[in-house]
This record gives sequence, structure tokens and C-alpha cells, in this order.
Amino acid sequence: MPKAKTLWGWAVQTARLMVGVPDYDNYVAHRKAQHPNEPIMSYAEFFRERQNARYACDRGRFKGCC
Repeated sequence: MPKAKTLWGWAVQTARLMVGVPDYDNYVAHRKAQHPNEPIMSYAEFFRERQNARYACDRGRFKGCC
């Protein structure tokens, strides 16, 4: 059963990344392990930052969908 659970987890993560939903849990785990003395963004902050990075909104390149 653990192998199926791991495969399911990878499938869910891949599907989320394909449709543009960032993986907050992995972000938090990474920050705690690699940057323990630095602050961790809230989910809302993380989501907004990932959206801005994906669509380059902060660089003035996003012009809408059409």
C-alpha cells in the first residue's frame, strides 16, 4: 500500500503543477529543512507569489488571456 500511496502523491503533485496549482506543503517542508531561521510565507502569500512568477505580472508582461 505505501508504494501506491507514493505513486498517488506524485500523480497529484504532477497534476497540480500541470494546471498551475503550486505545492505549498513541499514549499513548507523545504523551508523548514533548508532555511530554518527564515520566515515561511502564508498559503495566500505563497499562492500570489507563484501566480506572479508564472505570469510575470510584476514585470509588466502579463496582458490578460487574449
